[in-house]
Parts: sequence; C-alpha cells; structure tokens
Amino acid sequence: MANTRILVVGNGMAGLKFLEEIVAVAPGAFEITAIGEEPDAAYNRVLLSPLLAGEITAVDVRAKPREWYMANGVDLVTGATVVEISRAEKRATLSDGRSIAYDICVLATGSTPVRLPLPGANLRGVEVFRSLRDIDALISAAKSGARAIVIGGGLLGIEAAYGLRRAGADVTLLHVMDRLMERQLDAGAAALLRGAIEAKGINVVLNADTARIEGDRAVERLVLNSGESFPASLVVMAVGVRPRVELAKATGLACGRGIAVDDHMRASDPAIYAIGECIEHRGAVYGLVEPAYEQARVAASVIAGKAAQYGGAVLATNLKVSGVPVFSAGDFEGAGAEHLLWRDDINGGYRKFVVRDGRLAGVVLVGDTTDSLWYRDLIRSETPIAPVRSALAFGRAPAEAA
Repeated sequence: MANTRILVVGNGMAGLKFLEEIVAVAPGAFEITAIGEEPDAAYNRVLLSPLLAGEITAVDVRAKPREWYMANGVDLVTGATVVEISRAEKRATLSDGRSIAYDICVLATGSTPVRLPLPGANLRGVEVFRSLRDIDALISAAKSGARAIVIGGGLLGIEAAYGLRRAGADVTLLHVMDRLMERQLDAGAAALLRGAIEAKGINVVLNADTARIEGDRAVERLVLNSGESFPASLVVMAVGVRPRVELAKATGLACGRGIAVDDHMRASDPAIYAIGECIEHRGAVYGLVEPAYEQARVAASVIAGKAAQYGGAVLATNLKVSGVPVFSAGDFEGAGAEHLLWRDDINGGYRKFVVRDGRLAGVVLVGDTTDSLWYRDLIRSETPIAPVRSALAFGRAPAEAA
C-alpha cells in the first residue's frame, strides 16, 4: 500500500473524517491528496449558527489546522475544484489546470443549498445559509439592522433565524408546512419549539407559501401566494440541500438522488468510493453528520484492507435548536402504534415514545435530552422494553432501577 495514491474530492466534515480515519488505521501507508473548493480548510458547519449569533468566533469553527494535514502526510489543496475525472486514466483535472493521478478516489462532494426558483430570487440581498462565506454576508446585513425573512422552518432555517436575531436583525421565519421541523418532530413537540422560538423575538408564520420577492435591484419585500406581504432587506433561503452528483454523473458513475454506493461505500467503479451527503445507500440519502462519519470509518477500513460494512442508520437528530435541546429518532410519528406521552408545560418539557410489538420504535424529546443516546440504542437494538416501560419517560437510571 505504500505507493497507493488516494485522492479525496471534498474537504468538508465527511472528507476530513475520512482523512482522520485513514491516517489512524493505516498511518503512512498511502500518498493522500485532498481537494477543497473553499479557501479554508475543513470547518464544522454545525457551528455556523452560533458563529452567526456571535456566541463563538471563527477560530472555534475550525476543525484541523493546516499543520495537521502536513504532519499526517496529506497534501491539502484548497480553493480549487475537480472539474473532470478520467476513470480510464485514473486522473483528475482541477479548476486551476493541475492534473492529479490516483489509485483510489474518495468522493465527499457534499450537498448544495436549494435556491427556490422564485421571481426576484436574483435580487441583491437574497442569500443562503451554508458556508463561512454566507456567514460574512449575513453578519454584515444583520449589523445594519436588517429586516430579515428566513424561508424554511427546518433545522437550517431555524438556526439561521436564531443567529440573525442574536446578531441584531428583525426576523420573520416562514414555513410552508403546518409545523416546524416536520421531518424530525411530531405536532406536540413542534408546537413547544415554536413557542420557544417566538419567545426569542422571532415571528413565525406557518402555511406560508412564497410567491415572489420584490424590489428595485435589491430586496424590498416578500409576497406570499395568499397576498400577504412582508417588508424585508434580507431574504435567506434555507429550504434544504441536494446531493452534489454533477461530477459523479459526468464521470459515468451510477447515481440516483445521490451517488449509488454499496455496503463498503464503493461506487459503481471499484476504484471510487463515496461518503457523506452526496451518496445514496440502499435508496436512502442522509443529510446528517453521524451517518457521514460512520461511512467515512467504513470506507477507510475497507481501503486499508480491514473488514467493515455500512448497514444504514436509524435517523436521529440530537441538537440544541435555537437554544432548545431537541432529540428525535426512529419512527417518531408512529402511525398505528402505541404512544406514551409525558409533558411538563411549566418548564416546556415533552417526551413521546412510540412502542410497536413491545419494542421502542421512535422517540421525541424536547427540553431534557440527557438520555437520548440510550433511547436511540433501544431503537437500534430492538430490545423488548417491558422491564423498563413503567419508568421509560424518566430516563435510563430510573428505568433500569425499576
């Protein structure tokens, strides 16, 4: 393996995790080159909201210094993209004209933010919330007292709204659905979250379908299909992401919504692997950090000649959304299953457990999420919960004691 050349396309969180894993499992065994399109080395995108809010600094977002790459034998190239891959020659061409040969290629191209094709979407003041570059634009707008509208009531939109509010903007959050974070929360939990967000001074409008953005060169207002309009100097689109598969498709790799991979994270070319938000595994596309990290571990192990495979993931969200701890995992809606509910209306606590065939199938927590990983493991292991059922809502220690 000493002369085996690995090319990692993408220096985001998944790409960096792969580098960490491969140098740990096989130190010095490969010649590694990593390509990142942003001018900065990999950073933690999860921390962009507190950075926008002014709760941390740009230094806190950094993942590894460039010295780490050098010390581990990784040639890091930033500010460049791979524009073409020749599978026959096993060679990649970069946007700056360079050509890099590889024996193994790992695609970690991530995802790209969705920009709604609305009238006025190209006006000055329409932004997305995805990168450090975006944060600079949003902070500048917020400091000037922006009247900001965030489109999208998923995790990304809520985090953008929270950060903008903390940065000094007057913020309205629009969501086309009837509740916030509908992919992670049931109606009860979403209602509690909405109340907590509104208590922070953010105006939340649900069932809000945007028709157009208006203004003379720059944003002046946003209009809904209902006819209601909102004055604005800043509009942030945070309506989701889509896997970046353009390079893979141009290379001739099999793709669905994402780059198709097997349980060893191999693409349709055995010399090419793919990990993270850009992949599709067994028909599933994951937009979360935890699955990407596991995929990186599997790919590194397989490339290093060790036995490993990826079996998919029980989707779980464990985050502090606008300062409110939130966790969900598994089938949290639980249609046709038994629901166990616990509420603390005074302190804003909420716990819902979905039980099917005597096993925990899904869970939603708002407020105290201390034992979230224990609940997640109960779902993954399909352990019968009869022995702990009576105290399930009170956490691991009381439940196991009971």
